[in-house]
Amino acid sequence: MARETNAVIMVAGLMALAARTAPKGKGTDTIEIAIIPKKDLKAFAARLEQIGTEKNIGFFIRDAKNIAASDACLVIGSRGDTTAGINCGGCGYPTCAGLENARRKKKLSFTPYEGPNCVIRMADLGIAVGSAVKTAQIHNVDNRIMYSGGVAARDMGIVPKECTVVYAIPLSATGKNIFFDRPSSR
Repeated sequence: MARETNAVIMVAGLMALAARTAPKGKGTDTIEIAIIPKKDLKAFAARLEQIGTEKNIGFFIRDAKNIAASDACLVIGSRGDTTAGINCGGCGYPTCAGLENARRKKKLSFTPYEGPNCVIRMADLGIAVGSAVKTAQIHNVDNRIMYSGGVAARDMGIVPKECTVVYAIPLSATGKNIFFDRPSSR
């Protein structure tokens, strides 16, 4: 399996390249990318499972098992508090200054992500994630986009703390896709 694991790491690098070069709103790159190698996945999965247990979120625990069984994991986040400066209102505020003012207010409870976020930056994140998984598919690497893994990556500081929304994409190369036929978390 060492050959396959090495190939998965190479594809993770190509996925990072695809995410980096994906189109960005107004040409401003707010994307942060990290690759977690197999040797570090057990600790990452353990933190995800711990968060799932603490917050009573069953699918976090299920996803932790998938991550632990993976060959690598790509993490992609966005600094969603960086406004595009176009006053589009997509964030729910009429101006970018309104979003910036709302972000300065203190959070009262735990949330996995920080908001509100610039809708342009969130679109950029989606395009980057889509470009990355397209690259995995082209190279026949099984993958799954995980909100849960993004929460753990953000919590562990795998991406800079300025990332307000993060996704994890665990990667696997086995005879059967480990990300399907998973038990329900309900």
